[in-house]
Amino acid sequence: MRFATALAVAAATISGVTAQDTLLLGFNSGASDDTGKAKSQEDFEKEFRTAQNLQGAPGNFSAIRLYSNIQWETTDTPIAAFPAAIATNSKLLLGIWASGTDNIDNELKALNAAVEEYGTELTDLVVGLSVGSEDLYRVSEPGIRNEAGVGNSAEVIVEFIKTARERLADTSLKDVKITHVDTWTAWVNESNKAVIDEIDFLAVNAFPFYESELENTIDNAATLLSSALSATEAVAAGKDVWITETGWAYSGPDFGAAESTVDNAETYWKEVGCALFDKYNVFWYTLRDANPENEVKFAITNDLSTKPRFDLTCPEQQQDLPAPQNITNATTTPTSGGQNPTGADDAADPTGTGAGVATTVSTVNAMTMALSVVFAAAAWAL
Repeated sequence: MRFATALAVAAATISGVTAQDTLLLGFNSGASDDTGKAKSQEDFEKEFRTAQNLQGAPGNFSAIRLYSNIQWETTDTPIAAFPAAIATNSKLLLGIWASGTDNIDNELKALNAAVEEYGTELTDLVVGLSVGSEDLYRVSEPGIRNEAGVGNSAEVIVEFIKTARERLADTSLKDVKITHVDTWTAWVNESNKAVIDEIDFLAVNAFPFYESELENTIDNAATLLSSALSATEAVAAGKDVWITETGWAYSGPDFGAAESTVDNAETYWKEVGCALFDKYNVFWYTLRDANPENEVKFAITNDLSTKPRFDLTCPEQQQDLPAPQNITNATTTPTSGGQNPTGADDAADPTGTGAGVATTVSTVNAMTMALSVVFAAAAWAL
């Protein structure tokens, strides 16, 4: 009995180390710079190297989430982030922009061209592919009310996912894990279940900063984030949940009780981020600010300096996220925004300079939240 117990403990320890070592830490990366111009390979390389060399970072931030495979302001040219990732050995969560369109042909054309040009140098770095970003939120009632921009329905996203699988079937990306990125309340909306059924893992964007109809002070941020994650895990059917956007603004307008300060951005990193980094794949929002039109700023660096805006070290005695709470009638407002394909400022986030839209508006009932505790434990164990 003692031997069996010791063996079980040792196995759990080994498993925990393995899981922690293989978790992805990184940032979102848009296709344009902070002046609205297309990023060159050199721009991407500088960004990726900064991420990997941040002073005090509590891990290896060597993963990048892209919003599109297409170079900014081109039709189907592969994005310059591809060779930059190869040069810096950066892992990639690829993105296909799926809003306001009836096909993803140009996205797949750009991706297939890159796969043909770079081969396994590129594909070995790919950790997943997201078909769409917050499309389901944008076509929801609250998304429409908040003028969040053009999205797409669950039915269309499912067809896009099937198209991506078919078009990649004869390439070295044939086994790539496919997801869709959306807000947590889009995921708990039963009308979107078909998307959950079709994807390999769920990717969620969650910003307590924008939960303006709740008590969204920095002191309550960890509880709000915990609740959002638990709600998502409750409907994930045992599939893994990745955090693809979260962060706290250091400058700009306040939202509800949330104040935009450097101190609060640091507190969110230490109390929320540090509790996530050894349990989830996390893509922080964000390393650098991009959209010059947006007043709300989230970047943890200034001019891509490796010296961050605030201390990134995690507490030696890190606390877990608090227990989730019921969240009802949670209303939020648009996040940092992005730029549409023509370069105009928009709450939507096409090839991606921002978090896109609101975390969302929805009602999560007590039954959903109760079930979330059960599914959260199961999902974490995967």
